[in-house]
Amino acid sequence: MTSKSSLKDSTKDSTKDSALKFENQTDFYQGKVRDVYSFPNFVAMIASDRISAFDVVLPKPIPYKGQVLNQLAAYFLQNAKDIVPNWFETSPHPQVSIGKKAKTLPVEMVIRGYLAGHAWRTYNEGKRILCGVELPEGMKENDKFPTPIITPSTKAENGAHDEDISEEEILKQGLVTEAQWKKMVNYTHLLFRRGTALAAERGLILVDTKYEFGVYSNEDENNEEVILIDEIHTPDSSRYFYAKEYYEKQEKGERQNQLSKEFVREWLMENGFQGKEGQKIPEMTEEVINRISQRYCHLYFLLTGKELEKKPKLMNEKNIFEAISSNL
Repeated sequence: MTSKSSLKDSTKDSTKDSALKFENQTDFYQGKVRDVYSFPNFVAMIASDRISAFDVVLPKPIPYKGQVLNQLAAYFLQNAKDIVPNWFETSPHPQVSIGKKAKTLPVEMVIRGYLAGHAWRTYNEGKRILCGVELPEGMKENDKFPTPIITPSTKAENGAHDEDISEEEILKQGLVTEAQWKKMVNYTHLLFRRGTALAAERGLILVDTKYEFGVYSNEDENNEEVILIDEIHTPDSSRYFYAKEYYEKQEKGERQNQLSKEFVREWLMENGFQGKEGQKIPEMTEEVINRISQRYCHLYFLLTGKELEKKPKLMNEKNIFEAISSNL
């Protein structure tokens, strides 16, 4: 196969902003963090070094973040193939995954085992209904729910804010069919149980996470199948606590240490930014960037038990382009 790249600027850091063009490419979509290249029968997904918080992409990339997210996603997707069909097939480059092409269903399945993050902020405002789900009285931050709850959100486009939505509204608006919804709910619970078990092996508690699904047209069997897409159980999509200290901290009313991207959100909030209109993103100094990068690398170790094998800084457009082209 012969391919040509139409790069606007070969010196650009493609792990932050991608501008690749492949033979037989049918579409391109740039999300907050990932760049997705579509072909007739598959997609190639690049995990960039971009970082987002409060639905805003921050102005500077984080070294090795793309590698961490891509390799963690591949690790967890491989560990879930036996319970839920998913899109992933191969990873030809530390920041690239290739797999099945599916039509995205516009609902993110957020599942929560504990009252944390957005759920806690909602609860603390006095509200007891979240996405149509009734929350128990008498809970405190980070308490465990009697059973995990699903609190869906709309799948926002082009950097817009995701919005909470109930099952009733999802079906009323026709975002997915009733059959698709039932399958998504079942898959979400199966994945959360698997993620919880994998986390426990590492001395961790999977607090909450999100899953995304799509419809895959299987031409051989002439049917459409709901499959898991995107990443799962990474620090960008999930929150973890440390099991060893969880119960003692809850009893004492102490703050839980989190293994997630929450430390980035906390840094932003401490500096007066929550993605609201008129707020300014604080300066990302080299010290801040390096600290975030080190945290991501440490998260990889905590979740897998292995040190990240940091690849040389050859993760540029030419390197990524050749890796994808050789696998088309």
